[in-house]
Amino acid sequence: MRTRSPRPGSGRRKPVRRTPVRDAFYKHPLALVETEALGPGTRVWAWAHVMSGARVGADCNIGEHCFVESGVVLGDRVTVKNGVAVWNGVVAEDDVFLGPNAVLTNDLRPRSKIYRGPVQSTLLKRGASVGANATLLCGITVGTHAMIGAGAVVTRNVPPHALVVGNPGRVVGRVCDCGARLKGRGTSVRCAECSGR
Repeated sequence: MRTRSPRPGSGRRKPVRRTPVRDAFYKHPLALVETEALGPGTRVWAWAHVMSGARVGADCNIGEHCFVESGVVLGDRVTVKNGVAVWNGVVAEDDVFLGPNAVLTNDLRPRSKIYRGPVQSTLLKRGASVGANATLLCGITVGTHAMIGAGAVVTRNVPPHALVVGNPGRVVGRVCDCGARLKGRGTSVRCAECSGR
């Protein structure tokens, strides 16, 4: 710890707190990070693998046993909880949340020995949340601040602020930017928790 000179007459030295280095990312010693496109403040935990060619923004959190394939784009402040594999073709904009063991796909007709070329893209718009164990088929867009419930199977596009549950996933309501369920209908409804819409 660095110290600075004492004030005249104080008779002792005062410790100076160091500010964390914001230009660096944290990689657990048991993580494998092959990409150089990792933003400042991002944390990659044990047994996670981020391949070369993946782009990860600032202040992201990639949990244990995660896999991020080449071609993936994660924005800033994206949370990837434990056990999630993010495949080529997935784009997650800023503030996206992927819950534990959420499943993302990139091939609608997978076969072991057949390669069809470019994968299907999946877009998760800013602030979208995907609950634990939910499954998203590829080629869809999940709208801004939408919320996918735990265990849902999503097969089609999700509108902004939609709450989707079930198998197959269906829209059952709307959520605020803060994640609270909105009561009532129409875009003028205010959130009881944060007064947002």
